[in-house]
Amino acid sequence: MSSTTPQDLRAQQDLRSSADLRVGVVGAGQMGADHIRRITRTISGATVAAIVEPDAGRAATAAAAAPGALAFGSVEDAIDAQALDAVIIATPGPFHEPVLAPALEAGLPILCEKPLTPDSASSLRVLELEQRLDRPHIQLGFMRRFDDEYQALRTLIEAGDAGELLMLRGVHRNPSVPESYTQSMLITDSVVHEFDVMPWLAGSPIRSVEVKYPRRNALGPERLREPILVLIELENGVLVDVEMNVSVRFGYQVATEAVFQTGIARIGQPAGLQRWSDASFSVAEHTTYTTRFARAYDAQVQAWVDAVRDGSLVAGPNAWDGYLVALACEAGVRALDESGPVAVESPERPHFYA
Repeated sequence: MSSTTPQDLRAQQDLRSSADLRVGVVGAGQMGADHIRRITRTISGATVAAIVEPDAGRAATAAAAAPGALAFGSVEDAIDAQALDAVIIATPGPFHEPVLAPALEAGLPILCEKPLTPDSASSLRVLELEQRLDRPHIQLGFMRRFDDEYQALRTLIEAGDAGELLMLRGVHRNPSVPESYTQSMLITDSVVHEFDVMPWLAGSPIRSVEVKYPRRNALGPERLREPILVLIELENGVLVDVEMNVSVRFGYQVATEAVFQTGIARIGQPAGLQRWSDASFSVAEHTTYTTRFARAYDAQVQAWVDAVRDGSLVAGPNAWDGYLVALACEAGVRALDESGPVAVESPERPHFYA
């Protein structure tokens, strides 16, 4: 394990203030490979210096997309080799804590894809580790906060031009999901985004979560009972409903509608070429999150890189936000099997994360 302290890390960063930030990407699956391409081709001020991936084939493919990057089997090996200044964690959620712990011990700035961890108990352990440092080091990968349309909607809500916000409606639709996708993942892998972005839009924490089941989609996988309607009550009285639908076939769609006292606002409609042909009208729809939120991912990673380089380290949702989402996910998973609203704890935010 590296003996690098947070003070040593900041000193090293000061010496490299004009050089690229050396980023280590942990996990070279779809999300990790996407980040590697992003940093190599789009992001300024950073380079992929290390790839941590135990699968040799994936590691080789990822390294080919990042010239000069070193491959490691574990994050501990990369830290011991002093091969990175900061880390992006792009592994599946159950593998986050074993990476977060040594990265925090080494004082590394971290961009961690959602979720922080799969449950609130392990998220709390991560918070305790982070609070041993001088300030937050973890930014959570809830990229919707960096989407232009979500930001515009939040600005409208805060301005109050249409009166008070009364309700939010969301849809999250996938064309299909892999065989590894389970019933609980409707909440933990998909609605998880709504548990972050809806409170962020409305400026209020979650009070309760309830799940309703409409008619089942007979074209969906037999193991899944979906679509579902998730009702989220916020502490300020705003009611949120989210349609979660993973067998919609036509494409990938994420949209939100805000209902105000004197108007309606909507985001997430498809943009691009409009075509009139054979007595019909069409606009191409996305088929994957990597294109729907491409600009948001770019903005998120660029903001994080800039924050690490200027010493602020975090430029978006932090580990405490990830902990709140973990609590909401646990309530949501219970609500899949329970009737009525399931309460969500709302602990007081520590001053460390103010």
